[in-house]
Amino acid sequence: MDRTGWPLRPSPGLLTDLYELTMMQAYVEEGMDGEAVFDLFVRRLPAGRNYLLAAGLDEVLAFLETVAFDAAALAFLESTGRFSPSFLTYLSRFQFQGDVHAMPEGTPAFPNEPLVEVVAPLPQAQLVETVVMNQMGVQTLIASKAARVVAAAAGRPVVDFAFRRMQGVDAALKGARACFVAGVESTSNVGAGQLYGMPISGTMAHSYVQAHDDEMDAFRRFATLYPDTTLLVDTYDTLDGVRLVVRLARELGPAFRVKAVRLDSGDLGALARAARRILDDEGLTSVRIFASGGLDERVIAALLEGGAPIDAFGVGTEMGVSGDAPSLDLAYKLVAYAGTGRLKLSPDKPVLPGRKQVFRRERDGQAIGDVIASFDEAADGRPLLMPVMKSGKRLPAGQESLAAARARAAGELERLPPRVRALETAEPGYPVEVSNDLR
Repeated sequence: MDRTGWPLRPSPGLLTDLYELTMMQAYVEEGMDGEAVFDLFVRRLPAGRNYLLAAGLDEVLAFLETVAFDAAALAFLESTGRFSPSFLTYLSRFQFQGDVHAMPEGTPAFPNEPLVEVVAPLPQAQLVETVVMNQMGVQTLIASKAARVVAAAAGRPVVDFAFRRMQGVDAALKGARACFVAGVESTSNVGAGQLYGMPISGTMAHSYVQAHDDEMDAFRRFATLYPDTTLLVDTYDTLDGVRLVVRLARELGPAFRVKAVRLDSGDLGALARAARRILDDEGLTSVRIFASGGLDERVIAALLEGGAPIDAFGVGTEMGVSGDAPSLDLAYKLVAYAGTGRLKLSPDKPVLPGRKQVFRRERDGQAIGDVIASFDEAADGRPLLMPVMKSGKRLPAGQESLAAARARAAGELERLPPRVRALETAEPGYPVEVSNDLR
């Protein structure tokens, strides 16, 4: 597709930072193609977080299986004048042939624990750093936020409304997927529904009501076309809007099938209580109250603690961009090369050498702490890093469904101590130790 087309995307092999390619060329020129091990991990939790929820592995493995340099990519690299003909020939034959061990999606994770471990010839492992960080970073960030929103909703459905507020189409698609892993019920993002087989849902916008001369006429026409719908009632006066829904129910009689009214502004707690009274007084006890508009986990928790009779939530911006913690201190670091562990001793950024395993210790079905150990070390607990790719091809553990990742997240989060699952900062935090052998 040309530069005026949609979507505008670079060749897959160019989804990297320039220094990955310049280092890669240097490695090739020096004959440094021995086995390298890179760990992807988070150095510290964002403020206000007690855990992270690993997500994004499926996209990483899909990239590793298919990354290549097409003719357009090679021509562009040649035009920069930075790369030799012999290196461009090397890239023309590029295929990732490494192994990957990783925490399965939906696994709670903590600082310094490898989320992904890449074992491959050094030039290959170096090239893929950027995409591995990008895809794991955005999905883990959003899944971790969404898990908190779902927890605050206390069993009530949460719908992802974030698409329009997110930083680009790719983030919106991957973010919707991450939210679903974390337990969000459905998404308004139709493209994500098609791509990932996720449930899609939506209501109506204020513009639909505004476009009609009469609010009641708007409700009547929309409910005729979509009987099992949710009507947005706050375009003009919220409680008057609820009363119009009552009037519509009288008009339609047994044909009335409206499922919910949506509150999108104002004092949601007070309006929900008033709306519930109006609906119940008319016998419309089956009509639910759906709330949206500037919500996050703390707002939702406060509404429910205050007794607001809200049955479901639509959450957009704050969940989609993880507004209170919009980035992760993510690192992808060399920990071994040619059979020797490699250290990094930069202040506040140390790197533990060698291949690793993470063990989760549990008692009576509840996690009590993790141990980061050497790859071949025997330690108490359940190993979390699984082989998901061998010689560039996915293993069965790397082919699981989105539903399986979602189910894992629900089960694994239940295993965490209540203080770690809580919205407040855990005191004490979840313990993560480094084994004596690794230390």
